[in-house]
Amino acid sequence: MTPMDFPAKFTDQLGREIVLEKFPERIISLVPSQTELLADLGLEKEVVGITKFCIHPEDWFRNKTRIGGTKKLNFEKIAALQPDLIIGNKEENEQEQMLELMKSYPVWMSDIKNLDDAYEMIKGIGTLTNKKNESEIIVKNIAGEFSNLKSAINKSTNFSVAYFIWKNPWMVAGEKTFIDCLLNLCGWKNVFTGMKSRYPEISLSDLAEKNPGLVLLSSEPYPFKEKHVAELKAVLPQAKIMTVDGELFSWYGTRLLKSPKYFLELLDSLEKNH
Repeated sequence: MTPMDFPAKFTDQLGREIVLEKFPERIISLVPSQTELLADLGLEKEVVGITKFCIHPEDWFRNKTRIGGTKKLNFEKIAALQPDLIIGNKEENEQEQMLELMKSYPVWMSDIKNLDDAYEMIKGIGTLTNKKNESEIIVKNIAGEFSNLKSAINKSTNFSVAYFIWKNPWMVAGEKTFIDCLLNLCGWKNVFTGMKSRYPEISLSDLAEKNPGLVLLSSEPYPFKEKHVAELKAVLPQAKIMTVDGELFSWYGTRLLKSPKYFLELLDSLEKNH
């Protein structure tokens, strides 16, 4: 690794500049997928705080200090950990809380809408944490997996799709979301593009009107189960409706290494039953 001159300036994905006096030794991660990335970069000692939703890796979830949820941070716990870097995300963390943290700590923010953003985030965090080479290898490997996905896609399963993230009210992933990007990479057309919200609330009559051939019910943030499949089947009797692993559609760190294989398994299943 090439030595870096400190203090050093870094620019995050919101175009904000932060200054670090040295490579960080006390990191707090406020986003589950980025926590998993930090673990895979080998930053066991450096990461001192995570959220209650940072479930991977399991030993970190059990043993590291939890500083609240992604949208409800415990400022006293954060202060007690004396972080020299906090890593957050525009969508997953609350703006007001992040602005408050920025007054006291270097805060690096990600903003992820597509795969290129994810690659940029991974390499950016690698540079911040003295893991540049490791981060570039991760990006190369993820890109290779998605290249395999692209070459294997069969256009016969080019479904129109609705991807549900919540119930009461019903909410779906719309356009300019990371989920929408991954749906497109599977060869599917999201029927809820063109809405005002990136995560629009919809009614079941809206769903019937859009009439997607495929409905995906995510395991997170709402834990959809098989009983919900039956509920939607009554509205769309001709559609294929299934529960899916939400982490593999929405986490934008190293979990992306596993997503393309999972998508191929879904595509294969759909093709056999089409």
